[in-house]
Amino acid sequence: MSKNIQNMRNIGISAHIDSGKTTLTERILFYTQKIHAIHEVRGKDGTGAKMDSMELERERGITISSASTHVTWKKHDINIIDTPGHVDFTVEVERALRVLDGAILVLCGTGGVQSQSITVDRQMTRYKVPRIAFINKLDRVGSNAGKVTRQLREKLSHNAVMMQIPIGSEADFRGIVDLVTMRAFYFDGENGEIVREESIPDELITIAREKRDIMLDAVTLFSDELMEACLEDRVTEDLVYDAVRKGTLSLKLTPVFMGSAFKNKGVQPLMDAVLHYLPSPLDGSNTAFDQSDNEKTIALTADPSAPLVMLAFKLDDTRYGQLTYVRLYQGSLKKGSEIVNARSGKKSRVGRLIRMHADEMEEIESAQAGDIVALFGIECASGDSFTDGRMKVSLSSMFVPKPVISLSVKTKDDKSMENIAKALNRFTKEDPTFQTYVDSETNDTIIRGMGELHLDVYIERMRREYNIEMQTGTPQVAYRESISQSGPFNYTHKKQTGGAGQFGRVAGIIEPWHEGDFEFVNEIKGGVIPAEYIPACRRGFEECLKKGPLTGFSIVGVKITLNDGNYHPVDSSEMAFRQAAISAFRETYSRCKPIILEPVMRLGVEGPTEYQGSILATVNQRRGTVISVMEDGTFTILEAQVPLSEMFGYSTVLRSATQGKSEFTMEFDHYARVPDSIAEKLKKEFEEKNQ
Repeated sequence: MSKNIQNMRNIGISAHIDSGKTTLTERILFYTQKIHAIHEVRGKDGTGAKMDSMELERERGITISSASTHVTWKKHDINIIDTPGHVDFTVEVERALRVLDGAILVLCGTGGVQSQSITVDRQMTRYKVPRIAFINKLDRVGSNAGKVTRQLREKLSHNAVMMQIPIGSEADFRGIVDLVTMRAFYFDGENGEIVREESIPDELITIAREKRDIMLDAVTLFSDELMEACLEDRVTEDLVYDAVRKGTLSLKLTPVFMGSAFKNKGVQPLMDAVLHYLPSPLDGSNTAFDQSDNEKTIALTADPSAPLVMLAFKLDDTRYGQLTYVRLYQGSLKKGSEIVNARSGKKSRVGRLIRMHADEMEEIESAQAGDIVALFGIECASGDSFTDGRMKVSLSSMFVPKPVISLSVKTKDDKSMENIAKALNRFTKEDPTFQTYVDSETNDTIIRGMGELHLDVYIERMRREYNIEMQTGTPQVAYRESISQSGPFNYTHKKQTGGAGQFGRVAGIIEPWHEGDFEFVNEIKGGVIPAEYIPACRRGFEECLKKGPLTGFSIVGVKITLNDGNYHPVDSSEMAFRQAAISAFRETYSRCKPIILEPVMRLGVEGPTEYQGSILATVNQRRGTVISVMEDGTFTILEAQVPLSEMFGYSTVLRSATQGKSEFTMEFDHYARVPDSIAEKLKKEFEEKNQ
């Protein structure tokens, strides 16, 4: 086994929007000599941060697409993915966390644990990603490392332990005290590149010792050896590093580091912490499904000599063709080698093997287990697994949330039709949460996504990258239909028109189902419906769910149990039973008291306490239900549930109500029944549209 896999790290940098993720990544690139000049996210020089390579990202000062880079720090190879903070681009975070071994959770020194921090933390937990926390912006007025650490414990239920304490606060923030080495670190030079180590200032000695005792008390739970050493007063740095690493890898400990990326303080010790505490590919437990043995789960080993297994987690369309980002979990990959797509069985040859640095590419000859690289010219979908043909396995894909908002788009001239097809084809391949279809009734092209900003960005990209002038319709909410009570069905489909007839009888019950969109239960006994016709019955029911009769939106939350029926030895067929199921459902649906559901979003609003009343008013006016209101010094943090249909244009309303001093995040939470007045309006609109 190659020795340097132990010295590899695959990490992500995730946080609430505007917590300083991209700024932190920019400093890491500078200190590892990957770049030779620092540029800011909203830089006055017009260059922008290296990892924000898209023109739109630089203009808006936000990360839209996750960017990958590779750096070397103290003889360790580190792959870093800088992810977006805005919930509309949450799939970028999902796919990054799916392939990463560890992560840095960045928190604002003043904002602390914010609404998107909670979402990102939940995503990390879903993929069992160990993380260390970095409290950024400690040079800001109102910053407080102790308060943010408490919030990590209270809001995220982390066993958060401070590994450092700051020297000075706010504008006087000068450096950090390391509680493991018990030394003070200052960051000199034009860009903080010179790390100066000194004794702890006299005024901080007492508090440093207190905080060290608290830290040791927490980490001794993960090492009996360290506990004995504490009792005998022979604690060494290595013992502490090992204990903290064990706690971090078990997800039962979150070490907390601090600094100010913008002021070039605290970044180098954070990089050291990545090496000390975050896992190498050898530490992770990755599994795959054995397709040759009934999808049995098998363990993968980060061994370069084992059969190749890798996952395509992100696609990018470049001027040279499709670029496929892959993570190697097992085996090795060489230029010119043959790989097999586990889903389609299609074989491809690796022409070019690339190591990415934001939008720059470095050609490499080979890659091994643990590496994150990119391939050119490989036809696949996001989430496909690849092998070298020696194993028939597939990896679990990432969680992809469903789109909740749609918009009709059309071009101003016919010439752009070809370009719009190219653009939509590319974007839907790259982003699983961006979907498109043509409405069969209106012939409009409909795009669907995670929020207004999500769709805005894609419309703007079509304009810039494909020179398409777009006209957009009003945003359309993805409503759903469901049923509120059970209803039996018993339908016989009979047709006799010369030659072979059609016959099929189906009977059973339709009832509400709260554990998913659709459940089909086959309780046919005694062969009253032959087994070969059961799938046709299921297909018939599924067809009815695509379009509800009340609004035209799909039907969810339905369980159908098929328990009786009849067939004819000559006249029965798959088509007859499919038609019997369709007719049975349509006849019974209206008796099950159908209802209309709407997507309800989880809304987080943060703003100055003086505007608390105005913020509450904006939520109440939108049929919102306030879940919690927390006052954090001069700041108010409000959480609520609000129907998506009421949220269009909310950013403008919130800005004007709070003089531009508030921000909000929003993500899908659940579906809920719409009020009767809105249900009637939706039914009427659907009837008028179909007249």
